[in-house]
Amino acid sequence: MSAFDRDLDRNPANHQPLTPLGFLERAASAFPDRIAVIHGAIRRPYGELYGRARRLASALVARGIGRDDTVAALLPNVPAAIEAHYGVPMAGAVLNALNVRLDAASIAFMLAHGEAKAVLVDREFAPLLRDALARMASRPLVIDVDDPEWTGAGEPVGDLDYEALLAGGDPDFAWAPPADEWDAIALNYTSGTTGDPKGVVYHHRGAYLTAIGNVLSARMSGPPVYLWTLPMFHCNGWCFPWTVPALAGTQVCLRQVRAKPIFDAIADHGVTHLCGAPIVMSTLLGAPAEEKRPLGRAVSFVTAAAPPPEAVLAAMAEAGFDVTHVYGLTETYGPAVVNEWDAAWDARPAPERAALKSRQGIRYLPLDALDVLDPETMRPVPADGTTLGEVMFRGNVVMKGYLKNPKATAAAFAGGWFHSGDLGVKHPDGFVQLKDRSKDIIISGGENISSIEVEDALYKHPAVQAAAVVAKPDERWGETPVAFVELKASEMVGAAEIVDWCRQNLAAYKVPRHVVFAELPKTSTGKIQKFRLREMAKAL
Repeated sequence: MSAFDRDLDRNPANHQPLTPLGFLERAASAFPDRIAVIHGAIRRPYGELYGRARRLASALVARGIGRDDTVAALLPNVPAAIEAHYGVPMAGAVLNALNVRLDAASIAFMLAHGEAKAVLVDREFAPLLRDALARMASRPLVIDVDDPEWTGAGEPVGDLDYEALLAGGDPDFAWAPPADEWDAIALNYTSGTTGDPKGVVYHHRGAYLTAIGNVLSARMSGPPVYLWTLPMFHCNGWCFPWTVPALAGTQVCLRQVRAKPIFDAIADHGVTHLCGAPIVMSTLLGAPAEEKRPLGRAVSFVTAAAPPPEAVLAAMAEAGFDVTHVYGLTETYGPAVVNEWDAAWDARPAPERAALKSRQGIRYLPLDALDVLDPETMRPVPADGTTLGEVMFRGNVVMKGYLKNPKATAAAFAGGWFHSGDLGVKHPDGFVQLKDRSKDIIISGGENISSIEVEDALYKHPAVQAAAVVAKPDERWGETPVAFVELKASEMVGAAEIVDWCRQNLAAYKVPRHVVFAELPKTSTGKIQKFRLREMAKAL
């Protein structure tokens, strides 16, 4: 035994499990009167938020819910969703935030697979849950959440009311950190586009580290004012429900992502940060002039999904938004890669700046390793910006694994790395850039065509609002690219013009053989559903 280990054991004085739950306790202790949550007329200070989270934990424990039990939440971005991120794990349970835009069959599958003991449901989604429960063999405890900002109709579906539940809880409930930071804190389901969705399990350690990583990568300082334009059901809101209290900041809730409420919130509450998919940027930029208001300050906008087109980045900068491009997956707690901007790049011409900003970037500080590897040999590809490989992750902000799915877990972690399924390149400066999903690469006549590259060319056309490129089976070429294009309002161009544009910007074999004008199908988080487009392409 080393001298550095002899009689130097871990004990409560020098070792505690990492958990983000302490962020709320710290903020409430130091700043009990500081506003933690804003929602409509609600102004909830940290002392009250902490008390409500403890009431929730106490009430769940009193109903027999504890360690490793699942509590689901079918909620929009409302205060109860923030409270659940603390109260549920304070009870030792695991939070399963459900996508409110899924169908009843999917909700029923997730509730059953995750063995939910209870579910919090907003009145707006009571009909959805009622339909899901009718498909299940057993019923969890259902708790109705009545949000004062919801003005629609809807009969309650629950066994009791959320506020009544909290009223019976103890605001001084003596919660404790998990016995092991490896304990599960949250369960999130993947999209399941090619079969049943997989349950991704997060642990307290990863949630803590990702929350701190967000502080650094989103360049948060002082008490931030964070606007909820990213769904909290999406990777637990990229862990920002735990991030903001780490700085004793304010969370501003929005039930729906609409341009006017966003601009109003920024102007009225001094919003400093928000996150979202590129569709949120389009919503802001496309808003009528009467819905826009001066920002009054530079606002940090963190975006993921597809790289923002050059024109969108320029328009966002002109509108006063400082865009940070991040990348990650459900399996990495949301973003784990950030385009860490070098101030020296500010002097580059605009097209070069946009190209640099569209790269996914380098690893979050809490991520141990990020690389582009040959999936067959597991060796890194050359850092030449052209050699394709699979983007892989390793470290403490990678999931525990897939719930009840050892085969999928083993495949995801083969070779000691998490396999993302994304194809990319590594540049000489170490920055990673995605080129495609492995399933989205188009192989035409033996040549690989990056759908992202073709889409980038399409986005540069002044009439194009959104674009997606998928493969169409072809007897001669194997596959050929098909472009699905959504035009800006009042714009009228034909397929020939789009094809000619691509010929000017791409190698001939990359030019789409077909152009389809249509509204692109999107997920609830704004991602384009390429699996649906592939089915449409087959029918052409």
